[in-house]
Amino acid sequence: MPPIFKALASITAWILFIGGCMAFLFATIAAIATGEPTKVNIAVQINYVGGVAAFVAAVVVMKLRQMLQ
Repeated sequence: MPPIFKALASITAWILFIGGCMAFLFATIAAIATGEPTKVNIAVQINYVGGVAAFVAAVVVMKLRQMLQ
């Protein structure tokens, strides 16, 4: 495999990881801003699920990158 695929996998993994961190951060801020942390709306929950999906995808991409070596 050309080394460009390894670099692209690394870049993609970092983008997914940072996106997951931002999703958790924004969802937490939105939950706090509503004033009722026990009753969060569906948009905040979807944002948390998106963050988890981004973290899982980042792990998958890093595993694929490791297999390219």
